[in-house]
Amino acid sequence: MRVLLSNDDGIGAPGLAVLEKVARQITDDVTVVAPDTNMSATGHSLTLKTPLRLTDRGNNRFSVNGTPTDCVVMAARHIMIEKADYMFSGVNYDSNLAEDITYSGTVAAAMEAALLGIPAIAFSQNVRKDGSIDWGVAEVFAPIVIELIVGKFTFPDHVLLNVNFPSIDPKDVKGILVTRQGTRAIDDHVIMSFDPRGEPYFWIGPAEYRKNEDSRALDTDLGAVNSGYVSITPLSLDMTHCQSLSSLKELKRFS
Repeated sequence: MRVLLSNDDGIGAPGLAVLEKVARQITDDVTVVAPDTNMSATGHSLTLKTPLRLTDRGNNRFSVNGTPTDCVVMAARHIMIEKADYMFSGVNYDSNLAEDITYSGTVAAAMEAALLGIPAIAFSQNVRKDGSIDWGVAEVFAPIVIELIVGKFTFPDHVLLNVNFPSIDPKDVKGILVTRQGTRAIDDHVIMSFDPRGEPYFWIGPAEYRKNEDSRALDTDLGAVNSGYVSITPLSLDMTHCQSLSSLKELKRFS
């Protein structure tokens, strides 16, 4: 089985090391292509106006001075001689839940793989409220999720899986739930400060709700992870809102 790994935290990220260890326990045919540096929150973006540089780091590991999407394209179109059987992205530092997935480079790498016809799973590890992280749940449950999915779940075209691990002791995990994408109010802060010359600058950062989300609806990714479950959410790249099709077609100007 040929496996491609990528992430958005960068080639040296501890979460990628966790995922690489898991993947190499499953197969010897592992290719790692990840950004040179942290590219979190880049979403599904391609680098179009600057050249990409590829660095061979040995042992079938490569880095690219671009986005996670760039990395998957480079892997599929330049590095790998044969198409990957599966693509795993992550393990991301912090969760990718609810609307966060629209910003996530980790999910975007899996999106690009899905567009290229490669079954893809994105993995993310929730952090504690103080920002610290324990990779224990990812280390224990990533292999379980992969065993559950690989060879048993048929990925529809342009569908990927988004997996999130709760920030608790592995022995306290209550189980694995299949969930839908949750929702929460978007209220990111724009913080203004001043540089040493007195000029203003701005920093966009997550609002406090991201650390204090208390949803407990177990059918959502948010509720499952907040309640101590591993969540698996199928995501579709067909973003058509089907319920609106008939309403729009009824408008006279479209008739």
